[in-house]
Amino acid sequence: MTDQSPPAEYRIEDLAHISGTSVRTIRAYQDRGLLPKPERRGRANVYGDEHLERLRRTADLLDRGYTLASIKELLEAWDTGRGLGGVLGLVAEIDGPWSDEEAARITREELYAAFGGSPDEEALADAVELGVLERLPGSDDVFRVPSPRELAVAAELHSAGVPLTAISGHLRELRGQVEHIAARFLDFTTEYVFHPYLDHQPTEAEATEAAGLVRRLRPLAQQTVDAELARAMRTMATRYIHHHLGDISNVNNNSGTAPHPASTSTSATGTGTGTGSTAPEADLAPAGAPAATAADTADADADATMIALPAEAIRAVRDLVGQEHVAAFITAATRREVHARTMDELAARRTPPR
Repeated sequence: MTDQSPPAEYRIEDLAHISGTSVRTIRAYQDRGLLPKPERRGRANVYGDEHLERLRRTADLLDRGYTLASIKELLEAWDTGRGLGGVLGLVAEIDGPWSDEEAARITREELYAAFGGSPDEEALADAVELGVLERLPGSDDVFRVPSPRELAVAAELHSAGVPLTAISGHLRELRGQVEHIAARFLDFTTEYVFHPYLDHQPTEAEATEAAGLVRRLRPLAQQTVDAELARAMRTMATRYIHHHLGDISNVNNNSGTAPHPASTSTSATGTGTGTGSTAPEADLAPAGAPAATAADTADADADATMIALPAEAIRAVRDLVGQEHVAAFITAATRREVHARTMDELAARRTPPR
């Protein structure tokens, strides 16, 4: 007959010390169902080795990127005796980091310095609520930064003059739109790829196979969004510039370019409905320019091309210089553009000295 050592027993303070966690964390894990309740002896709670093992396993999974919700599911599977190999691999692929970016830490002092040097507790609380910053247990002056790139973008926008409240509002709006894209991608892949694995409890082999599929498809969502965002930014930025500056690039000296199609266009004088056009060049001479001779006017009339300008271009010019100077401004801007291009062309034709 062999002697067996009595099972280890710990007070909550001892368990916290041995496991490297805190009493507050142990109690939080108990409340969330991650840790079995201790044995009650009189007025004391007694913990055992199973609690210590559970705490160590939880800490290991947290370090590997699992969330507490996923850890709870895994531990429940462990408790019921189901194999964890395939399930762990599948959850690791789904619930682990979906980016190669590594989290960082930042002090309160460094944070304030990055955003202008002035403390802003309201903005700090907003960043924590959004998950841009995460508070660390037992510390009020050090924060975890899940995405340093995202925080750097916010700092850059703020340095460019964007208020912190506007940045957080923009992030909330953007997050809602991105979450919609993510949900659509998941619906799409579930319908065509993962449906066979989701209508029943997956076996070990099925979980392993599904994990491999997730690993293959994981980068596709970000690659697709990156490509489409680049395309959309190029398209929208071009439209935005045309809206504010006017599309005068279509007007060239004697180019004979056909009118630019537009659902609503306006003449250079600021009037007209759907088929407006610019006045002849002689009528658009800027104030103070030399008067045109009869021959000049005849030549201009012969060479003039009717160009339909977008209504928003006319409005932008009118807001800039006033209604009475719209025609003169467009004429002067066009002539300056043509003059600049002519000079560039002449310079390009110059033969280098030997």
